[in-house]
This record gives sequence, C-alpha cells and structure tokens, in this order.
Amino acid sequence: MSQLRTFQAILWRDVFVTGRELPSFLAQVIIQPFFILFIFAKVLGDIGYVQGDFAQVLLPGIIAMNGFLGALQNTTLPLVLDFSWTREIEDRLLAPISIPLVAVEKIVFGAIRGFFAAVLMVPVGFVMLDISWAWEGVPGALLVIVLGCLAGGSVGLVIGTSVPARRVNVMFAVILTPILFTGSAQFPWRSLSDDLLWFKVVCALNPLTYVSEGMRAELVPDVPHIPLPIVLLVLVVAIAGFGGLGLRGFMKRALD
Repeated sequence: MSQLRTFQAILWRDVFVTGRELPSFLAQVIIQPFFILFIFAKVLGDIGYVQGDFAQVLLPGIIAMNGFLGALQNTTLPLVLDFSWTREIEDRLLAPISIPLVAVEKIVFGAIRGFFAAVLMVPVGFVMLDISWAWEGVPGALLVIVLGCLAGGSVGLVIGTSVPARRVNVMFAVILTPILFTGSAQFPWRSLSDDLLWFKVVCALNPLTYVSEGMRAELVPDVPHIPLPIVLLVLVVAIAGFGGLGLRGFMKRALD
C-alpha cells in the first residue's frame, strides 16, 4: 500500500509539472497535427486534390497519431535525460518504491500526456473541418486511444532506455519518422492494394496502425478498417511485449 501511495505521489508530481509547462506542452502536441489536418484535409480538399470525405478518414488517424506519438515522446525524452550524465533518475530510484514501478510510472505518465494530446485534436478537427462521427462508437474509441497511448509509452520506454543522449536527434529521423508515415494515420490500411504489399506488411508491423484503424472502426465504421477485436488484441500484446522489453532495459540501466 505504501508503494502505491508513493507511485501516486510521483505520478501526481509529474502531472503537476506538466500544468506548469502547459504552453510548451500545447505547442509540442498541436502545431504539427494542426498543419497536417489543415494542409491535407482543408487546403487540398478545397482545391479538389482529395475527395470530400477524406477529412473523415484523416481526423481519427491524426488523433491516434497524436496520442501514440505523444505518449512515445513524453516517455522517451525524459528517460534519455534522466539516464544522461546527470543521472537524475537516481532521485526516483531512491524513493520508497520498487524499480519496476518507477518504469511503469514513466509509461503511465507518458500515456496520460499522450491521451490529452489526442483529445485536444478533437475540437481542433471539428472547428476546422466538416466532420460527422458515429457517436455511439465514442466509448470504444476512448478504449482504443487509452490502449494506444499505453502502447506508445511502452515503445517509448524501450527507446528511452536504448538511445544515448547524444543520439537523440538521430532517433527522431531514424525511428519517429518511419513510425509516423507507416502508422496508417493518413490512409485506411485495408485500402492498400496488393501492388503495395510490402508497404502493407510494414504498416501491419507498426502498433500505430492498429490505433488508427481502431479509431476509424468506432468513429467512421463505413471506412474499410481492421476489425476491432484484432485491434484490441494487438495493442494488448504490444503493451505487454514492448513493456517487458522496456522494463528489462530500464532495470539494466538503473542498476548499471
């Protein structure tokens, strides 16, 4: 019970710090997806380069992308800094809490920030675009985005315990950019033709694909999508698999 209270105290401290850094947090999570929505859905839609219903496909994917990548980045970057030469992680390791729970707190905190990043895109999308959703699917969509954010945080734990601080800039180009463009955020995975089979397989290996497809399955069910049970299963497996790998890397770095 005392470890649980310590876990809650550490998590609350991190959330409180986020409140104090709110302007920079909002800039981090809104600017890029805002311009993706504006250019690809609004501008290209108005001049006729994309179909009128493309916004219905794009917005759920952008929400998924913002949640997953927001959780990933907000888990990875603090860990990279914590394990740098300053060894700020030692303050957490000295708290009356087990080392694995410190790692879990990092995932949960990253997932919370990712969840808020995802939710913020909903009013932005509705103000900018003409959107029509199946509102009865909102509870299922919330479940998908929560699991997606936990999966993103789990992937972030793996990256954050693997990438040294001096390589963090390279990480964004080598890791985050491929995740962004193979996560089916801008297109339905089921619509990819057999001519792009190799790309379809690559996308299927990206956990973000299942967050994007799950959001579309619940909010725009008329769009071709991966069935929701498969989405949920893959996300749970991703959380367990990447979480286990990240925990092992965290323990190795913490005890090093």
